Amino acid sequence: MSLSNKIQDVFNEPGCGKNQGKQEKERKKGCTKQLQPGAAAGGCAFDGAKIALQPITDVAHLVHGPIACEGHSWDNRGTKSSGSRLYRTGFTTDINEHDVVFGGEKHLYRAIKEIIEKYNPPAVFVYQTCVPAMIGDDIESVCRAASQKFGKPVIPVNSPGFVGAKNLGNKLAGEAILDHVIGTEEPEYTTPYDINIIGEYNLSGELWQVKPLLDELGIRILACISGDARYREVASSHRARAAMMVCSKAMINIARKMEERYGIPFFEGSFYGVGDMSDSLRQIARLLVSRGAPEELVARTEAVVAREEARAWQRLEPYKARLEGKRVLLITGGVKSWSVVAALQEVGLEIVGTSVKKSTKEDKERIKEIMGDDAHMIDDMTPREMYKVLKEARADIMLSGGRTQFVALKAKMPWLDINQERHHAYAGYEGMVELVGEIDKSLSNPVWEQVRRPAPWERAAQDAAGMIRAA
Repeated sequence: MSLSNKIQDVFNEPGCGKNQGKQEKERKKGCTKQLQPGAAAGGCAFDGAKIALQPITDVAHLVHGPIACEGHSWDNRGTKSSGSRLYRTGFTTDINEHDVVFGGEKHLYRAIKEIIEKYNPPAVFVYQTCVPAMIGDDIESVCRAASQKFGKPVIPVNSPGFVGAKNLGNKLAGEAILDHVIGTEEPEYTTPYDINIIGEYNLSGELWQVKPLLDELGIRILACISGDARYREVASSHRARAAMMVCSKAMINIARKMEERYGIPFFEGSFYGVGDMSDSLRQIARLLVSRGAPEELVARTEAVVAREEARAWQRLEPYKARLEGKRVLLITGGVKSWSVVAALQEVGLEIVGTSVKKSTKEDKERIKEIMGDDAHMIDDMTPREMYKVLKEARADIMLSGGRTQFVALKAKMPWLDINQERHHAYAGYEGMVELVGEIDKSLSNPVWEQVRRPAPWERAAQDAAGMIRAA
């Protein structure tokens, strides 16, 4: 299938209710605002593909393009690994003017050969970028020839930046592993308790907040796509009994097509917050029981949920008095636009607004269910508007990504990183306690009271002005 046909296939995704609600003409335009030439903020399709697949830890990720493309995309999602560190090595063909004139296919082939000889990875993922796509480099043919020559899977990820925004790149990455990886190997063994977790990236080790509970219940994560994943796990993930979709905005096409091709049912859930974590565990258990797991799994799950909820609320209780009624401005998107809302409300925090710029129709409906019909959903808040909300004290703290932290700092208001660059794990029961603790520390930090006071020279000027008026 050509790239243009693949893109149209992604736009026609039946699992996306927002897309299916459009007319045919509108559907062809896609579901995200197209990037303007020269605009890098928000990411391009290549960036989206790279961050979606780079958490597969034992694979060599080779960027075919100028070195700046690898520099822009490397390490912009803080995913962690419990094993191989190869994914932390940046590989690029670093094409130059000579390649632009004569083509970069031979250069790409030599780079693949060098990687396999030096590192011997189980597979090499090759990412197409704008420049080689525009000069006509056929990475599919190169990957096919290299795979036959070296006896290793060499996977083309055809997502040049100019085809669209980051979300489209996420889905094109999903299409690449659906076409070339998933179903190509068999697991050593299977159990009635095997699941896939899709759209979870193990940011700051968040998957490890959840996995011990699944292990206790005897539930095996056959594959996480793609946090802390291994190539073999992803390749054999078609033998799972059920799946949980964490971020449908990015990878709904994987979950839907695996259900269609391999009969793996899935649900969308969240690991953020006490209530949502419990609901996800219950849904995983019910789905596995419906697929043949013993009925007693449900009872064991309820016992674990009751124990962990009691423990979490006991640890959260000291924070509730201090946080009750504090107002939060949440600037994020996707699954976090509703899952974090529910988590914060559980401890008495008030949400004055949550962004929905990157959220689906289903995400918005969930926000309404949680916050009611008067939910303040923000489609696109400018930095000036964020500053005004904080400066006028309509919010006590802002939770957002790194790009907007300086708005909060300029307004002299607390800020906490909630997006992919964060250094704390907020998933699961442990993560909820961590999140509330970090919010409490940010709000209680004495620096905010100090920076809001007039500087000594400002006080002196005010005193002088007062004396003049008095005179």
